[in-house]
Amino acid sequence: MPGSLTIGHHEAAATLDHTDAVRLAAVLDELAYLLGIPGPNRINETQLAALCEGRTPDRAELARWSRGVAEDLRGRRP
Repeated sequence: MPGSLTIGHHEAAATLDHTDAVRLAAVLDELAYLLGIPGPNRINETQLAALCEGRTPDRAELARWSRGVAEDLRGRRP
C-alpha cells in the first residue's frame, strides 16, 4: 500500500504497516518455497540471478533469508 513503508538513506529503521508486513511475509514464504521445489514451477537460474542482484546466486541462502525475514515480520524469531 502506498505510504506504508518508509526507508531513508541513512541508518534509520524501516517501518511497515502491519497489514503490509503480513502480506510481505506471505510473499517471502512463497519465494522460499519456489526456490526449494523441484520441477517447472521452481524459480529458474535466470530469475535466481536477478533476485541476487549481482551477487553469486545461492538458492539455499536466499531461501533461508526469505524465511528468516518472513519470521521476523511475523514476530516469531527471537
